[in-house]
Order: sequence, then structure tokens, then C-alpha cells
Amino acid sequence: MPMARSYFNMGIYLLEEKIYFVLLVSIPILLLVYLTNLYWKKKTQEKFADSALLSELTPNKSKFKPFMKFLLAALALASLSMALVNLKMGSKLKKIKREGVDLVFAIDVSKSMLAEDIAPNRLKKAQQLVSQTINELTGDRIGIIAYAGSAFPQLPITTDYGSGKLFLQALHTDMVSSQGTAITDAIDLAKTFYNDVEQTNRVLVLVSDGEDHGDDAEVAAKEASKEGIRIITIGVGTEKGGVIPIKRNGILQNYKKDKKGETVITKLNASTLKNIASNAKGNYIDGSNTSKAVDELINVLSGFEKSEFEAKQVADFKDQFQGFLGAALLFLLLDLLVLERRTLWVQKLNIFKEK
Repeated sequence: MPMARSYFNMGIYLLEEKIYFVLLVSIPILLLVYLTNLYWKKKTQEKFADSALLSELTPNKSKFKPFMKFLLAALALASLSMALVNLKMGSKLKKIKREGVDLVFAIDVSKSMLAEDIAPNRLKKAQQLVSQTINELTGDRIGIIAYAGSAFPQLPITTDYGSGKLFLQALHTDMVSSQGTAITDAIDLAKTFYNDVEQTNRVLVLVSDGEDHGDDAEVAAKEASKEGIRIITIGVGTEKGGVIPIKRNGILQNYKKDKKGETVITKLNASTLKNIASNAKGNYIDGSNTSKAVDELINVLSGFEKSEFEAKQVADFKDQFQGFLGAALLFLLLDLLVLERRTLWVQKLNIFKEK
């Protein structure tokens, strides 16, 4: 999975790709190597001769320049780290307006979503569907809900698609302790996500296998429709069904069994999902083919009227990595040019007070 860009607000500054700060960890390691090498050289030289004799034998050896070379290498590494992090500086503020729909994805994370009757499994297929849908969006706002036996908000309505994909990939079946498929709770929770009372283009996308749902899911869908919420359901799984693997550290341990000790077979309940969509004036989409399902969902969304969102202020940021990259190259060049022996003209000036 490609890593999504993450941003860290610092007033009018942004740090992009913060992961590259890890390079700074190598500076203490470099210092340790330098000090260890210095100690080894000193001990080795003491076996050969005392310090006074060594000074006579190596009159041009500089005591300061080895440390200078280490310092230049450390500065080059720090500058390279900052260049990769890519500091962005806001030069001005401007107002922008967006048009689109408020789109909330409610994703089933019950144990039945681990079934592998659809590759790689139902949950990963759901994540793929939503992720690729987000890639196709332009001005729409998105939100994410996870639900099983109950529903929990994961991401409030936002235009930050990068954060949306990060939260999406973090979904797993152990994040909700109570099992089941509480579609009703997901629909009720989604109602709280739409924060603009005047906006009517509200869409809830339910991604589920439709199994073990509450009997009042269709009623909840009708109530949502009265509030201007259209529900699109996407079915993941097969009607033939599959077993639910129980894995530990990626290794198959067993298959889920019922109270009688028999292996559970979970099946796609497409009729339930179709009824929910029908009661909320929406559509049902078969999620077995990812690209086809995404295209169908985007086509449905394109038919909805777009509303203008409230104007927002954003900083017009400019990349600052060029300066740090130039500094890194300069420090590396200086490190190559600086030799460990004394420079004759510098020795005359005696800048470093060397004797």
C-alpha cells in the first residue's frame, strides 16, 4: 500500500513526509562510531609511542579537523533529512470553495468480513472499494464509520482524502468488541455526520455482507430517507459463502464454529442490502468486481446535485526543500575538501590555536 502523505500543522508551516525524521537517529550513531574510532586510535598510538613523540613524528596532523569532518557529515545528514521531510511555508492565505456531496462510508467490521470467499477477504475488498472510490472523488467531503455489533465514528466529515485512506486502512475486525451487523446503529450514527442543515445531497455508502442484521434496518433506512439521506449499499461476499478463518500472526489456527461445534458458513445476504437501498431511494452495487463497482458508484454519485460548501481559508504553501538539499550538498562537498592534516596557510594564521 502506498504511503499517504501526512501533514502536521505548525501555524503557517507544514511538515510533509515526517517519516524521514528517522534519518536523524543516525547522527548519534555516527557520533558513537566517531568517538569509538577516536578512542581506538588513541589506544593504538599509545602502544606505539607516547604523545610527545607522536607529535614530533606527525607535525602536520590536525587535532581539530577530524571533529570538523564529523560535524560537516552530521550537518549534511540533518539537512538531507529536512529536505526529504519537505518543510512547506505558507506565504499567504486564500479563500476556496468546493462543490460536491457529503459522502459517509459505513464499513462492516464484523468477524464474517474475514471470510475469504472473495479475495483477499471481504474486509480487504471493502477497503479496496472505498479507497479506489476516494481516488476518484474531487470536491466531495467524506466520513468513515466502522460497525459490527455497534457503530463507532472513525473520521468526521472532511476533505482530507489522505487522512481518510489512512483511517480506512486501520480498520480491523477486533476494533469493535460486540459482534453482529448493527446496520441500524450505523445509519443513526451517519445522521450526526451531516453538519450542514441546508445541504440535501447526503449519501451514506454501506459496505457489508448484509449478514446478521437487525430487523429494523429497513425502517431506519426509511427514516434516513425522510432526512434527505440516500443510502447506497455495496455487497461483498458470495451467496455460496465461505468459512471464517481464525488466524494468529497471519497463521491459520482454526475456523469459527457455532455453539454446536460446527464450522460456520457465512453467506452474502444481498436481498437485505437491496431492501435497505430501496427504502432510502438508493442503489445496490455488487462489490465482487472492484473496478466495475467503483465505476458504478461514481456514476451514481455524478447524478446527484452538487452543493457549494462553506468557503474555507487555506494557506498557499510553497516547498522549501531546495535550500536544505543545497545545504546538504555543500556540507558534503566541504567534508570531502577538508583533510585531516593541517593546512599551511591556515597554520600560519593559527585560527584553531593549534601548537
